[in-house]
Formats: sequence, structure tokens, C-alpha cells
Amino acid sequence: MKRLEKQLKALQDHLTNLSARADKARGQTRRRLKRLERRTRVKVERTVRALEPRVRQAVAEAAVIARGVRAGVRAGVAAYREGRPRKR
Repeated sequence: MKRLEKQLKALQDHLTNLSARADKARGQTRRRLKRLERRTRVKVERTVRALEPRVRQAVAEAAVIARGVRAGVRAGVAAYREGRPRKR
């Protein structure tokens, strides 16, 4: 019986030790995760700030090109509707 009590006491001590180590690891992981999230957020904000003007410019250029294409299509449709001069 004493042997079982001794084993039980050893297991409880071991469990207490493991619990403390797990709490410490959890805290370290939480800090590491917060740091990682902060770094990621900063990097994304910087990237957005750097790329936003370029994206706006690209959208504006695409709008100009689209306007030109539509004008060309309208001109082509009008020319097609007029038809070619007929030979007599």
C-alpha cells in the first residue's frame, strides 16, 4: 500500500510539474503569436500604402483604354452600317 501511495505522490508531483511547464509554454506561445500578428499587420499596412497609388493609376489607365476601345467599337459599327460604296 505504501508503494502505491508513493507512486501516486510521484505522479501528482510530475503532473504539477507538467502543468507548470504547459502554462509557461502557453504564455510564450501567446506572446509569440501577438508579436507575429503585429509584424504581419505592419507589413500589410506598409504594402497597401506603397501599392495603393500604383493600383489607382492602373485602374485609371484601364478606364482610359476601355473608353478608347468602346469608341473604336462604336466607330467600327457606324462604318459597318454605312456599308461600302457599291460598284455599278
